[in-house]
Amino acid sequence: MLALLALLPIGAGQAQGVLTPDYDGICGLGRQSDTGCADIRARRIADAAQAPWRAIGRVNFAGPETRLHCTGVLVAERLVLTAAHCLYNQARKRWIPPGAVQFVAGYQRGEATASSPVRRYRLDPKQGVGGGFHPDLALDWAVLELVQPLGRSIGMLPVTLPGESGFVAGYSGLRPHVLSVTGECPVSRGTDGALRGICPVMRGDSGAPLLSGSPEQPAVAAIVSRIAPTAEGVSVLFLPVAMFDLNQE
Repeated sequence: MLALLALLPIGAGQAQGVLTPDYDGICGLGRQSDTGCADIRARRIADAAQAPWRAIGRVNFAGPETRLHCTGVLVAERLVLTAAHCLYNQARKRWIPPGAVQFVAGYQRGEATASSPVRRYRLDPKQGVGGGFHPDLALDWAVLELVQPLGRSIGMLPVTLPGESGFVAGYSGLRPHVLSVTGECPVSRGTDGALRGICPVMRGDSGAPLLSGSPEQPAVAAIVSRIAPTAEGVSVLFLPVAMFDLNQE
């Protein structure tokens, strides 16, 4: 069985705006694999300033020594879905405080449609017990609660049950300053409740939505959690939205 690894956030040293062959070494799972690079380059660039794409954005983390990002999606006025591992600082072995997290909606090439700091975030009650990160796949979800109700002004995406396929929109490490969209990725549900599929995603796409429906009216079915290289391409584990706590109280 393949070992599926959590996608790591992208650091500033890797997040350059120019697309170069140097990124071949980090496609998929770091410098040991170039799996999926050609397909990642082929992803369509979306106009992130326009609906419905502006409901998707970068989840940025800034500190004295590092700048990182993942992807997130607005599903309510103040609620953003992303992956829990994005919020854990592996180097320091501690959770990133909400005040250091910013959601930047509709980001493209240095500009954003809107942004908000994060007031707090919620995790599965079993996640983070003892201060560490629990690697259980089912616990790799996070809901960010924003200070500003961005969804009220820029819109949000509805949630839905997963189908037999979907497409991903995210800020990959290969093109971190534009929102890019994959083609249709067939998915199937495993016994653990997660979805599995082959889809061209990489670091930076953590927390990106798996979307169902048309590009004009997409709905969020799941989020990107983990990947592994295979002979067929990049194998992805998605967490269905049903696993998230979307209570708005």
